[in-house]
Amino acid sequence: MQMFDAMKGGALIMTLSAGVALAHGDVAPQPVNTDALPNVGEEWLIENPYRAEKVGEEVWKAAVAIGDSGYNQNCARCHGLGAVSGGLAPDLRYLEAEEYGDEWYAERFRTGYTQNGITKMPAFGELLGQQAAWAIRTYIETRPDDGALDDFTPRLKEIRDQLAAGAGDIAALKDELMGIAGKIETASGAPVADSAAFRAANLIAGDSPDVKAAAEALTIGLSAAH
Repeated sequence: MQMFDAMKGGALIMTLSAGVALAHGDVAPQPVNTDALPNVGEEWLIENPYRAEKVGEEVWKAAVAIGDSGYNQNCARCHGLGAVSGGLAPDLRYLEAEEYGDEWYAERFRTGYTQNGITKMPAFGELLGQQAAWAIRTYIETRPDDGALDDFTPRLKEIRDQLAAGAGDIAALKDELMGIAGKIETASGAPVADSAAFRAANLIAGDSPDVKAAAEALTIGLSAAH
C-alpha cells in the first residue's frame, strides 16, 4: 500500500482544504448504534477486534453493516461515499488491514488531525466511541479495490437482470455470486471484499431469499464501481 507507506509520521488528512475541514463543523456527528457488537472495553485497542477470524463471520458481517452506516453518516462528506475518495481526502480503502494500519487509524480517529492551527479532521473518539470506530474500520478495509469488479461486470449485470425478472435458479445464482465474490480483491489486503456480489449472494441465501434486494444491491454496487 504505497500511498499510506508514504504517509508514515502522519498526514492522512493533510490534503484536505480548509473549506472541507470546516464542513465537518457544519454537521453534528451522528451516533452509531453498536448494540449488536461485542463490547471491547474502555481502553483503546491497537488492532481491529471485529475481523472474522477473531469474532466469527456473523459478528464480522454485523460490524461491516454498522460500519457502513456509521461511515456514510460521519465520514463520507470528506472521504467519499462508499469510502471512494473524490480526491480532496486520502482514499481510506488503501490503509493496510494489519496492526500498523489499525494503530494509525485508531490514533487518527481518537485525536483527529490539526495542521497550522486548522482542524483538518475532528477527534471522533469521545463522540462516537471505540466500537463505532472499529466497525467503521471493518467496513472500510473490506471495500473492493478500484476495478476489482470490472472482469465480472457483464455477468453480474446478467444475474441482476435475472433476479429482477424473478428468473433463474436462485440457489445456483447464489453459488455463482459467492464464487465471484471470492475472486474480488480488497484495496487494503483484507481477505474478503464487501462487494456487490457478496452482498447479493447473502441476500438470496437461506430459506427466505430477498431477490428484489439482491438485484438492487447489484445495481447500486455496479453503479458505484463505475
